[in-house]
Amino acid sequence: MKASTIAKAVCAVSLSALCVVSITACSGNSTSGSKGIEGVAATVNGAEIQEKDVTDSVESIRSQMSLTDEDAWGEWMAKYDYTPEKVREEVIDSLVTKELIIQGAEEKGVTVSDDEVQSYVDQMKQNYASDDKWNEALQAVGMTEDQYKDNIKTSLLQQGLLKAFEGDDPSDEDVLSYAQTYISSYDGAKRSSHILFDADDEATAQSVLDQINAGTLDFAEAAKTYSKDSSGQNGGDVGWDKLNSFVSEYTAGLADLSKGQVSGLVTSSYGIHIIKCTDEFHAPAELTSLDQLPSEFVDQFRSSLKSSNQSKAYQQWLSDAKENADIEIKDMPSGLPYDLDMSKYQSDDSSDSSDSSSTDGSSSSADNEVSAADASSTSGDSTSSDSASSDNSESETKKAA
Repeated sequence: MKASTIAKAVCAVSLSALCVVSITACSGNSTSGSKGIEGVAATVNGAEIQEKDVTDSVESIRSQMSLTDEDAWGEWMAKYDYTPEKVREEVIDSLVTKELIIQGAEEKGVTVSDDEVQSYVDQMKQNYASDDKWNEALQAVGMTEDQYKDNIKTSLLQQGLLKAFEGDDPSDEDVLSYAQTYISSYDGAKRSSHILFDADDEATAQSVLDQINAGTLDFAEAAKTYSKDSSGQNGGDVGWDKLNSFVSEYTAGLADLSKGQVSGLVTSSYGIHIIKCTDEFHAPAELTSLDQLPSEFVDQFRSSLKSSNQSKAYQQWLSDAKENADIEIKDMPSGLPYDLDMSKYQSDDSSDSSDSSSTDGSSSSADNEVSAADASSTSGDSTSSDSASSDNSESETKKAA
């Protein structure tokens, strides 16, 4: 893991709440009694990064990776070609990035209200049976609720800052090139409509199915009349399976259908479905025109490229901001709790570090830990030209995020 950063090591053991927008910026373990942690570790355009914040971040990482024991910590650093100085340097770099995001957001007028942050926290709390369970989850990742809120706020600022950058509109040629790269993964895509009935209304569902099969009732009209799903007003259309996520029972029911065919009664946690395959897509042997694709695919490819361009513009800004920033890193003080004499941990094979992202202590992650999805969907790094995922529609058929 020589090439990996300490932040990646943290994420490898699912402590991604500490890695929101790639920033290890929490202070889970108190180091108030430790020597060497007072004072400023670095400045970024005049803003100070405190040595205590750096130390607390490192100590939180150690706690989450079950490396609080001095020898375990020393052996881990030796195994992955780290030194205390390298650890400090990388954590400071993450905190510098955080500070630049905060400064950049202020320059561009991006703000995040306390209510927005609290809304995310309230959503997260719903996943836990009690306040005690919630606090246990926070403790498992070495944070207080205030520290978690701070990470959420930074992540939301980063998301807002990302949106402030306008990506170039991709040309048709760019979209076609993108489609040529990824279209094979859309081969066999199916578009479908469905009619959703309450779970206890099988008699009505069977009656409607019998009429559809007899040709006395149009499927789309039946959806408008009977479906409990919002898609009913659109004839039951829920789009392409490759652009959406459906519950497993629905996916299995659709898999058996060809264009124009109607399923039997399919039961899921949402109720009883009647499914109709309304279209199929088979990737052409040679894709030479966007006209060969469903318009929804073209729109998704274009959107993905737009997001990718926006992300690249943001990353370029961040790179330039770091390059042009007035950054001063102070010398590492003595007496830091994570500072060890590494000579006792060196061995002949310490340089043969594995490139695996797994780390010692990974099995110690708490069952109820606060994960990246918790702080979520706020990471701007989620845009990538390597995938063409789309926004889910409001259909109840689709899995909840």
